Amino acid sequence: MNLRNTRVLLTGAAGGIGAATAHALARAGAELAVAGRTGAELQKLCAGIGAHGGKAQPVIADLTSFAGRQALAEEATRRLGGVDLLVNLAGQLDFTPFEAEDPVAIERLMQVNLIAPIQLTRLLLPAMLKQGSGRIVNVGSAFGSIGFPYFAVYSSSKFGLRGFSQALRRELHGSGVGVTYVAPRATRTPLNSSAVVRMNEALKVAMDPPEQVAAAIVRAIEQERAEVYLGWPEKLFTRLNAVWPGLVDGALRKQHAIMRKFAHGA
Repeated sequence: MNLRNTRVLLTGAAGGIGAATAHALARAGAELAVAGRTGAELQKLCAGIGAHGGKAQPVIADLTSFAGRQALAEEATRRLGGVDLLVNLAGQLDFTPFEAEDPVAIERLMQVNLIAPIQLTRLLLPAMLKQGSGRIVNVGSAFGSIGFPYFAVYSSSKFGLRGFSQALRRELHGSGVGVTYVAPRATRTPLNSSAVVRMNEALKVAMDPPEQVAAAIVRAIEQERAEVYLGWPEKLFTRLNAVWPGLVDGALRKQHAIMRKFAHGA
């Protein structure tokens, strides 16, 4: 996909991966509507993109309700004159023993991570189909292929997003509209709590810089890839979990005591 003059709606733009992706898309020539919850961060992001000759407009959005998603889709379409590329990047992370999960937090996470991408796609897809071109990009996680202890709700949301991406891709075959699913591994962003960072350090889990993930997302779009999984050995464990989950069970059991310690606030 040639990104020059492509009209892009990017959610989660104020986050670490989101801001890096916004800059990378703008450098490739895309025209952006960047969505987030706080106006000040979005304004700063757009000013930075504009300072380097890029085009970006801020749109404050509430992804936790259908009304908020509908307002975002309508505003982005109005500002850009249409949307050629939707990048569903907004997300929430929760590292908690499941029995201690807040029911309200569970619903909010599922709304942002799974329901919002599905409904935004539903809102913008008819126009893409009418013009015979476009792309939906859903940013998932390695935990969307590997159910990870103490991330049960987060993993569930990303498993769902991966399944939605696969099903929709197959449904849209021959329509001119493509679907890309990108699964980063652990990334150094403010989304991670200090407990998650310390756990990753204890487990010697590599954490990628957001700029590296953003570059991979843009490459996946330009190459019109169906699925992209980032990092090693995460790619290997993704494949193993699909065909030999018992082997992954055994590997995670060896790390369980460390994970439990940090999940319980050590």
